[in-house]
Amino acid sequence: MRFFVKNFINGVITIVPIILAVYVCYKVFTFLDGLLGNYVRPYLQDDYIPGIGILCTIVLITVCGWLSTQYISGRIIRLLDRLLESLPFIKTVYSVIKDTVSSFVGEKRSFSKVVLVTLPNTELKCIGFITSEEVENWLNPLQDHVAVYVPQTFQVAGITFLVPKEQVEVIDMKPEEAMKFVLSGGMASSKKKGLPET
Repeated sequence: MRFFVKNFINGVITIVPIILAVYVCYKVFTFLDGLLGNYVRPYLQDDYIPGIGILCTIVLITVCGWLSTQYISGRIIRLLDRLLESLPFIKTVYSVIKDTVSSFVGEKRSFSKVVLVTLPNTELKCIGFITSEEVENWLNPLQDHVAVYVPQTFQVAGITFLVPKEQVEVIDMKPEEAMKFVLSGGMASSKKKGLPET
């Protein structure tokens, strides 16, 4: 019985992460391939190859990016941008999506600085990511604060805190490793992730 339990646990530890990783990758691939693939498939029919939809999406995004740098098409895109930012409700959704995308791939990327935040009146610390260092532009009473996003363990959710700058310590740690450490509940090795030893 002990032999069975031991090998079952080894199987779970070995196989389950592989299966879940392959499943997630498959779902992401299927979703991205279907964005334009569903429109291309009827024209190619039996000649359709999985992945063509992703290739078409990449080409379309690249072309749109190029058009945004041209004089006439760029003015049209900026006009559309201003229109979306002026419509009630739509401007909220659009601005959130735009800022979120820019925070990951734009020139002013957020989540690039990993910090330790000291909790008030304690010696406890939590890992977060600076998402804005210009809080004073829109919250004058909090001019000495920065916006720090603190992810929650075993979830994709998180909380954004406005933290005094003196309670924030920037650490030399890759954002991907910090996120992995937090999401795993600290089960990822702190020695490998660059966390300061206590």
